[in-house]
Amino acid sequence: MTSAPVAIAWGLAALALMPAAALAQAEPGPLARLAAASRAALDAAGLERREVDAAGRRLVLWRGGRGPHLVLLHGSGHQAGVWAGVAPALTGSYTVHVLDLPGHGDSEPATGPLRMAEVVAGLDAYLLSLDGRAIVVGNSFGAWLATLHAHRHPERVDRIVLVNGGALLNVPAPGLSLTPADREAARRVMAAVRDPASPPLSDEVLDDVVRRAASGPIGRMLQDPAGLMGHLLDGRLGEVAVPVDLLWGASDRLMPLDYARRMAKELPRARLTVLEACGHTPHTECTERFLAALRAVLALPPPEASE
Repeated sequence: MTSAPVAIAWGLAALALMPAAALAQAEPGPLARLAAASRAALDAAGLERREVDAAGRRLVLWRGGRGPHLVLLHGSGHQAGVWAGVAPALTGSYTVHVLDLPGHGDSEPATGPLRMAEVVAGLDAYLLSLDGRAIVVGNSFGAWLATLHAHRHPERVDRIVLVNGGALLNVPAPGLSLTPADREAARRVMAAVRDPASPPLSDEVLDDVVRRAASGPIGRMLQDPAGLMGHLLDGRLGEVAVPVDLLWGASDRLMPLDYARRMAKELPRARLTVLEACGHTPHTECTERFLAALRAVLALPPPEASE
């Protein structure tokens, strides 16, 4: 049987394994190069890089636009650059905040165990510093954090959009390794988080996945299994009072549609929108369709009852 901490980690793991958003480290390799390019794209689009204090740690983010606050949260092992294809297009309607989550990218802590409480505290501190309520959009681990913030601070959240993630325990399908030891194991796990029609990944990328899989934020967070368990909301989603849109890549076999449907059933105010032929990170895998769907759900009145 899969242990609970390992099962939770699967909800975090996919983004660290996705090639479109590498761990932001200085080591050579395709994942680091893609991370650097995605962060440069945020700069080139005119978003301003900022460093702020959040719960006593440096938090790095990009900010731009005007209008209501819209905050974009990446998944574990990712960094702000994963939103480079989406964030600039939203600055005409929103003040967009694109964060390096605590312990990710250039945000502190850079080393040592990464405790869930510290990640939550850093994010809460930043969101509570904003001059008004926010819309929070999170993918995978970022969706978990968005749900926790909405649960703790409903008065500061207009709505949340959860993209292939949430605050419920997820047990992965058997036969997939969280830390692939070789290229073929990496190929199998990558297939689980991508649409079957996606272009094949190069051996260089797969080897980089293997090299990084056991290190980085996921490994650091797994040093605090009790903290992970303590931040689940199983049996408590009914306490999340804010409106929730679930925006789901249907091809995701790590966080499948059944997971989204379970959340939609338990949340008091929820609506599910499905993106066909998209995997675990639809904002990188099918960016234009994701952006259109996100704009569409935000243009609708917030859901008043589970649909």
